[in-house]
Amino acid sequence: MAFRKDFLWGAAASSYQIEGAVNEDGRGVSVWDTFSKKKGTTYEGATGEVACDHYHRYQEDVALMKALGLHAYRFSIAWPRILPDGAGAVNERGLDFYSRLVDELLAAGIQPFATLFHWDMPQALEDQGGWRHPESPNWFAAYTAAVVKKLSDRVKFWMPHNEPQCFIGMGHADAAHAPGLKLPWKDVLLAGHHALIAHGKSVQAIRAHAKQPAQVGYAPVGVVAYPSDPKNPHDVAAAQWGTFAVREKNQWNSGWWMDPVFLGTYPDDGLHVYGADVPKFTDADMKTIAEPLDWFGVNIYQGRPVRIGAAGTPEIAPFPPGYPHTTMRWPVTPEALYWGPRFYAERYKLPVYVTENGMANCDWLSADGKVHDPQRIQFLNGYIAALQRAAADGVDVRGYFQWSIMDNYEWAEGYRERFGLVFVDYETQRRIPKDSYYWYQNVIKRNGI
Repeated sequence: MAFRKDFLWGAAASSYQIEGAVNEDGRGVSVWDTFSKKKGTTYEGATGEVACDHYHRYQEDVALMKALGLHAYRFSIAWPRILPDGAGAVNERGLDFYSRLVDELLAAGIQPFATLFHWDMPQALEDQGGWRHPESPNWFAAYTAAVVKKLSDRVKFWMPHNEPQCFIGMGHADAAHAPGLKLPWKDVLLAGHHALIAHGKSVQAIRAHAKQPAQVGYAPVGVVAYPSDPKNPHDVAAAQWGTFAVREKNQWNSGWWMDPVFLGTYPDDGLHVYGADVPKFTDADMKTIAEPLDWFGVNIYQGRPVRIGAAGTPEIAPFPPGYPHTTMRWPVTPEALYWGPRFYAERYKLPVYVTENGMANCDWLSADGKVHDPQRIQFLNGYIAALQRAAADGVDVRGYFQWSIMDNYEWAEGYRERFGLVFVDYETQRRIPKDSYYWYQNVIKRNGI
């Protein structure tokens, strides 16, 4: 069966990964500008100073989206373009760029989905403590208000945060991403708590300032477990537990980052695992974090098989030798796009958008002048088919966003990993649609059949 008639087929990207122009039109410095210039932080010392030069080439890029047939495009707004110092005076030239982008999208018949924070915090705020500072939720609310006042006459769909597991955990515990900190878990969880409050205050600001009824969601990492044997109800129950469980003192779980937003509580197992490191919080904090949302967005790339072990407790099942992986070394597990949306819909009872899904591949320009990426086509075919099966089984799936519309700056991996439907020659900035671009074009035309 096809997806629902109004299903939104989309693609996604983020500000620092594609825009470049880091010193233009009043943009301030972000934590990624600072982090990427430190020796040893990124592959080959790569930065996003130029990236895909989307800031100057957005019209060309939107034309590629239109030719692809996209219904929606998920982009992020760079906080330091809007508030160069993180707070205070608004930079109208920064807002004007996104206004032009939105106009171009709408003229192409593409629905804009705006993410307010995709990891590029202003360095000026990080210098004051960033997400560890108790005022950070108010900083974020003020930034949100400035953007919404400018764009909400044309933008209906909003997401405050993208993947707090990454910008909090990888940025504050692992030092793998900006701002490059290795903090005690007490401080990591405090930063995370402030980020969740900031999410809630951002939702409040969107509702208060939107010039049309807003549709507000969230885009955390989907840490998905799926049943090793889908016909075994005990494995299914184990996988559902594994999707939400906080089992270890790290950031890679769903429950800690989702339950507060959708259920208004931190999960009991997380309170137990994190123990004395859990920050003090109030009922008012939790009420703010749980501001009602209109839909559940989630980024899903992979899953892990879970089964009931011999002792009757859930355990992770190993992958067999030689199991397929992407070039990011992520296992290829299309099952994740069936069980993840199903489990999330059952727990949080909201319509689901897959806000990111895709794969890194070793793509290059062939002798015939084309870019052949059969692995990506096979990957997407399997994952989208699994999502289609979830929809057929009653999950209210509203849309799917492929990551990414084009090859881009893959954070600490620099330009080594290529996720795009469109190949980017970074030396010339030439865009070349890959075979997967034309395959996805046909999927959209046929609404997934």
